[in-house]
Parts: sequence; C-alpha cells; structure tokens
Amino acid sequence: MASYKMKISLSGTDVKKVESVCKEIKDLTSRTGVEMRGPIPLSTKRLIVPVRKAPNGAGTATWDRWEMRVHRRLIYIDGDERTIRQVMRIQLPDGINIEVKLQQ
Repeated sequence: MASYKMKISLSGTDVKKVESVCKEIKDLTSRTGVEMRGPIPLSTKRLIVPVRKAPNGAGTATWDRWEMRVHRRLIYIDGDERTIRQVMRIQLPDGINIEVKLQQ
C-alpha cells in the first residue's frame, strides 16, 4: 500500500472552531495509528479597517477601527489512502477553510 504525506492548513476567524477541527483530526489519526505532527500554530493575521464615524464629514474626524483576526494551523500526516479518505470526510463548520496538499 502506498504511503502519502499530507500537509493540512486550517484557517478561520473563530479560534474555537479551528481548534475543534484540529482535535477531530488528532482523534482520527490516533484511531488509525498514523504519525501526525502538529497542530503548529502560525501567526495570527490581523485585518484592520479604519472607518469614519461621521458619514457626512462635518465635525471632528473620529474613527472606528474594525478588526478581524484570522487564526491558522498546520498539520502534517504520514498516512495511507484510507486515512486520506477519512480526513476528507470531516465535517467543517462554517468559516473554516482547509487546504490539503499530498506528496507520495
């Protein structure tokens, strides 16, 4: 049976959802008995948008600063085809992006 190396990158705005998906992948790898490295936390990306409070321009220039944080995790898995299929079947909550890269 062929062995594959998977690189899974997860990203999302809600850190609890990202961690729950990481835990689900960790449980799956422990059940199947394959080697897993991670989740490796990457730096949190902060997207800041300054918005003017007064829409008409009259008065003092006061600003609101809206911020969105994107949390990212990396997971490496050495597994077979069965493990890959099970990882692909994981139900992802809304707002979580997953990217899977395979190497043989």
